[in-house]
Amino acid sequence: METLFALLVGHFVCDFVLQPEAMGRGKSRQNQRRTPPPPGFPPWYVWLSAHSLTHGGVVFLATGAWYLGAIESVLHAGIDHLKCEDGITFNQDQVAHLLCKVGYLTMLLAS
Repeated sequence: METLFALLVGHFVCDFVLQPEAMGRGKSRQNQRRTPPPPGFPPWYVWLSAHSLTHGGVVFLATGAWYLGAIESVLHAGIDHLKCEDGITFNQDQVAHLLCKVGYLTMLLAS
């Protein structure tokens, strides 16, 4: 249960505390199409990658499993991209992320 708690806290810290507004808006291809960013502003995929790798790093730190951190980075990017493309709602996005954390714990317990 300690690991699950660490994963959940890490998720909320990364998604809400460590995600500045520039990243939240910048990671969306749709936002960058609607309002072109200023010159030198990183493209959406750089913001999305940085955000997703932050999540992957926290999963690695919480579990000690590099492969779970890598899986989190990829899944987090996919889920957030789907949300930014209006494919899922904010609530669906959060549920998907939390289900990933439960999945990681299940994988750890099974090994």
